Amino acid sequence: MRAAVYYGPEDIRIQDVPTPKPGPGEILLRVHACAICGTDVRIYFHGQKNVVPPAITGHEICGTIEALGDGVHGYKVGQMAVVVTPVGCGRCRFCRRGVHNLCVDFRAVGYQFPGGFAEYMPLNEAAVRQGNVIIAPDSLPPDEGALVEPLSCCINGQEYLDVSIGDTVAVIGAGPIGGMHVELARSQGATKVILVDIAEHRLAMARERFSADVLVDSSKEDPVARVMAETDGAGADVVIVACGVASAQQQAIRMAAFKGRVSLFAGLPKDKPTVELDSNAIHYRELSVYGAFASHSTDYMRALSLVASRRVDARKFITARLPLESIVEGMKMSKSGEGLKVVVNP
Repeated sequence: MRAAVYYGPEDIRIQDVPTPKPGPGEILLRVHACAICGTDVRIYFHGQKNVVPPAITGHEICGTIEALGDGVHGYKVGQMAVVVTPVGCGRCRFCRRGVHNLCVDFRAVGYQFPGGFAEYMPLNEAAVRQGNVIIAPDSLPPDEGALVEPLSCCINGQEYLDVSIGDTVAVIGAGPIGGMHVELARSQGATKVILVDIAEHRLAMARERFSADVLVDSSKEDPVARVMAETDGAGADVVIVACGVASAQQQAIRMAAFKGRVSLFAGLPKDKPTVELDSNAIHYRELSVYGAFASHSTDYMRALSLVASRRVDARKFITARLPLESIVEGMKMSKSGEGLKVVVNP
């Protein structure tokens, strides 16, 4: 099979490698679409300690079941499927609660295990047993199915926030994840959605594609003042920081309403993970501040239902489709921020 094999920073090679054969308890997937994530971009340009070269990365995956190993039941060859990324140990207290993304021995498809930037991808017995293969409707276009994974992460983040009718939601960061948070908040009943970004071209794309009521260019105006003006001085009920910028996290606290809920959805650079937050604002205004990391199977199933029904229209997020041979071009496109989601079709 053809695969994009990662050998180190800025070194991905398209190669012919042996097509995997599923062993007992395993499933072989024919990959039709694998979208490029910001983490994939970071691995390509800088490396990551849990990805040991040579490796096949990619974890936003949709394909069809190609073959079943001995002892696998409940699946059929030819079924469309999306793949859950985290593979838990199955023993720790988090795995026993079904939140495998918080497993103390966290492993993942596209990191420790082969990913989707290849024509075929094996899923080991642990992943199959955990239920990491989720059957999708045959009518689901694979390119749209590949976006179930990032949407599931947004669902995990918003689970803490309890977005509902009447809420004003502010999202900082107008990239693909910020756009998903906008669409998800709208689907949950948010009455007003405010989208903030420092890049004019990002806001221009958001204006064409997403359902935010107010777009704020934070390079030209104070986003905190604008959110306050848009809410008659009350602030936003929910604030989601969808960019890894410390100042945005500080702004989120300042623009949140009394009893507001704040999601620090995006992590900060590992060499600068600390940020000063106004603790008194959190204390006196009774703010709730949450983190979010990856997602679990329940989130994927919810995301799949939204994508398949087009209550969240995945087509809005796809700005490029590329063959496997052009994956490096896709990494550079994703890094540039000129588009939204780049989907690779092996």
